[in-house]
Amino acid sequence: MAVASSTLGEARRSVARACHGLAGEGLLIGSAGNVSVRVGEHVAVTATGVVLGRATADDVTVVDLDGAVVAGERAPTSELELHLGIYRRYGAGAVVHTHSPQATAVSLVLDELPCVHYQQLALGGAIRVAPFAVFGSAELAAETLTALEGKSAALLANHGAVAHGPTLEAAVDNALLLEWACGLYVRAATLGAPRVLDSAQQEAVVAAAVRRGYGR
Repeated sequence: MAVASSTLGEARRSVARACHGLAGEGLLIGSAGNVSVRVGEHVAVTATGVVLGRATADDVTVVDLDGAVVAGERAPTSELELHLGIYRRYGAGAVVHTHSPQATAVSLVLDELPCVHYQQLALGGAIRVAPFAVFGSAELAAETLTALEGKSAALLANHGAVAHGPTLEAAVDNALLLEWACGLYVRAATLGAPRVLDSAQQEAVVAAAVRRGYGR
């Protein structure tokens, strides 16, 4: 089904606005990172080399699910295959990839960010760190897709972080939550070994949220 050009135009503008917000929060620095949103069988994604805090709709390229450019004058991000892989495998509505400082710091040290706060359960609990692979490579996309199994976010060793959600707003929120959780861990680790919530404690939190209708 064809998507109206006005709909794709709004998707491009919404990606640019999301970039501004993420840059304002310190998650996107310069041209490091990329953001996308799916609209039907198309994806609006930041172009390569864009200074994301100043991105405009013209800096957002539209591709189909095979990666062919259908709108925009600039080449899409080098991490396009990562974004498309997340859409194909997990049915996401939007993807945010950052080189945010706290998440990247954790990716330099840990193989997994343990569940140290119950808010991490919104991301799937403990967050895996995908092994290092060169940016833009098929290997990086494959390792990240594996790390995302059952999760809404993953860390990329010595690289950064990725988060997805059913909407662009949700993906941005998940990226912010991941950065907050990583920062919490980093600060706690300066004081000692952070306590980790075990499976029983995590299940108790889920049960309490369901019982209280939390978020509804």
